[in-house]
Amino acid sequence: MNFDISHLLEQWDYQPGEVAVRKFKAKDGAEKIQLRVDLGLLQMNATGRPDGKRPFGHPSLLQHYQSKLAKYRKIHGGNDDGFTLKADDCARLQQEAIQYHHRYICLFQLEDYSGVIRDTERNLEVFRFVNEYAESDELAWSLQQFCPQLLMMRVRAKGTLALRDDKHEEALEVIENGLEEIRNFYRQHSRQDLAEQSGEIHSLESWLQEIRSKRPLSEREKLEHALDEAVRQEDYEKAAQVRDALRNLKTSR
Repeated sequence: MNFDISHLLEQWDYQPGEVAVRKFKAKDGAEKIQLRVDLGLLQMNATGRPDGKRPFGHPSLLQHYQSKLAKYRKIHGGNDDGFTLKADDCARLQQEAIQYHHRYICLFQLEDYSGVIRDTERNLEVFRFVNEYAESDELAWSLQQFCPQLLMMRVRAKGTLALRDDKHEEALEVIENGLEEIRNFYRQHSRQDLAEQSGEIHSLESWLQEIRSKRPLSEREKLEHALDEAVRQEDYEKAAQVRDALRNLKTSR
């Protein structure tokens, strides 16, 4: 068996700062994703757990711990008081979440935005689970601190899908809601100081302004602009016509 992958690396240049990704079908027909990094390649499954393993017979470690919680509740009459995730548990869940993080970054580059939404929402479920059951706030924060980046990627994916369908208003709403969700995160954790420095917030605010500036005008906005222009030019006959058109637009709705 030849373990040397030099020929693969030579055919795929690495450029620092760029995310180089490709998707292909393996010999067994399963879709795989490869990410080019400075020292080689990362390969992962396109669906399911990225490394293809089934920890403790479950599709993921998250589902393993969720199963443990369900059994605990069954034994304790539906009560989960006393169920905790220790440091090792949180570390394992974090390591698994990193796998999904690598994949949704790759999927975003591949423009598989539905896959990005799937994996980001999956990791958000991990964060919520750890936040609920970690035995200390410090352990919970070890994962929670990555929540803003995760929320930003989900917003980017949802917003891009909306723009693909020319749903500019929906995209704007997605971004505005995402910004509020990130700000709420910092407020809930009493870390407003981090919100002011948040690269995620600055990035989404810039994207919001960009979309607003390029958004096609609605029929109402076109008429309002035409009215302003007619008044500015003292073309009162045209201004009256535009006002009538605006009234008709309102009554038709």
